[in-house]
Amino acid sequence: MEKKRSLWSEFTKGIIKENPVLRLVLGCCATLAVSTSASNAIGMGLATTFVLVCSNAAISLLRKVIPDKVRIPAFITVIAGFVSVVQMFIQAYSPALDEALGIYLPLIVVNCIILGRAEMFASKNKVLPSIVDGLGMGIGFTTTLLVMGMIREFLGSGSLFGIPITAGVVDPIIIFILPPGGFFVFGILIAVANRLSGEGSRPAELGCQGCPLAANCSKLQEKEAAKK
Repeated sequence: MEKKRSLWSEFTKGIIKENPVLRLVLGCCATLAVSTSASNAIGMGLATTFVLVCSNAAISLLRKVIPDKVRIPAFITVIAGFVSVVQMFIQAYSPALDEALGIYLPLIVVNCIILGRAEMFASKNKVLPSIVDGLGMGIGFTTTLLVMGMIREFLGSGSLFGIPITAGVVDPIIIFILPPGGFFVFGILIAVANRLSGEGSRPAELGCQGCPLAANCSKLQEKEAAKK
């Protein structure tokens, strides 16, 4: 039961509590560049999730074999292998998506999320927890991209997944598919994620007595002397 609970916590942490984009602020370059449409967002998200899961599993299996001095180059080599598989698959079955993602697809190799999970988790844990960690982080990343893509596409183009929604009814707000609109939506989602995770709330007012420096505070001593 404890093992199942532990695996579940490893899986769910990447969705809100440790969301790689909204909480850890990693992979922002690809997030802002690719999330101009929902289709591109989900394509990049699924590709990154596949690489995350597979690279985490492989690095966990090899964690006792890879020398510590060359672990980063070894991690990048493993990640690059899986990225090549994803890139060839997308080029073969979805050339339009490959063209839309452009340079950001091969740049998954140096995505901070993947390299960070390899260094911080997969290289220190067994295979199953590493797979679960990669899957949770990947779903959190994909969900963030998808939400951003849907908001930006709907407001900026008046469509969802390429299907016109507000054509002839409301003029699209072009700025949302431009970098300033991406930063605006990104900031709003970070604020929402902080709220859902319990951070960003107003701290309790403890007053002077709750301050750890109260014993040496001259103002507090003056107040106490005035009372006497």
